[in-house]
Amino acid sequence: MNIFRLAGDMTHLASVLVLLLKIHTIKSCAGVSLKTQELYAIVFATRYLDIFTDFISLYNTIMKLIFLGSSFSIVWYMRSHKIVRRTYDKEHDTFRHLFLILPCLVLGLLIHEKFNFKEVMWTFSLFLEAVAILPQLVLLQRTRNIDNLTGQYIFLLGAYRALYIVNWVYRYFTEPHYVHWIPWIAGLLQTALYGDFFYYYFQSWKNNKKLQLPA
Repeated sequence: MNIFRLAGDMTHLASVLVLLLKIHTIKSCAGVSLKTQELYAIVFATRYLDIFTDFISLYNTIMKLIFLGSSFSIVWYMRSHKIVRRTYDKEHDTFRHLFLILPCLVLGLLIHEKFNFKEVMWTFSLFLEAVAILPQLVLLQRTRNIDNLTGQYIFLLGAYRALYIVNWVYRYFTEPHYVHWIPWIAGLLQTALYGDFFYYYFQSWKNNKKLQLPA
């Protein structure tokens, strides 16, 4: 594992911890899209089907357990916690996220490295992760009310994927025959979706103003 991959993993982990910190300590999920969190739960559930059958390393297994556990915990908090669920902005979080699942599943069936259940689900999870942030971005554009922790959560999510792209570039030039088009394309699409958010995030940081997205 190179430093860019490790930095990407730690940034991803930090994004989850920031969101859990907000939900658990403040008892609020205001500004957080349940639709996006449900998509992430599906992403990790379908990506890590091998968690109990294929051992790669202790680090790998621990990270899988963390992302699986945290994603379903966040969904539970937002749906079932008696205090947190009251702060969920159901009125504005109306993106039809289920319409993202079928096209990603079709792509997983058509575009894959090997045609078996685990491989198709892994590919499906890559495409779904690429677009899972869309409900969250739409929610923020509708409400235009972005608190610091929510802004940091989304920034860290985008930074994690950007660091993974650097990791792929590094491995391409240092490892022979390292070519994986499917995660590369999905990762580039995912990072591109954060472009607008990154611009306004850095503008708010530079001008020391509250982060707001244009309606």
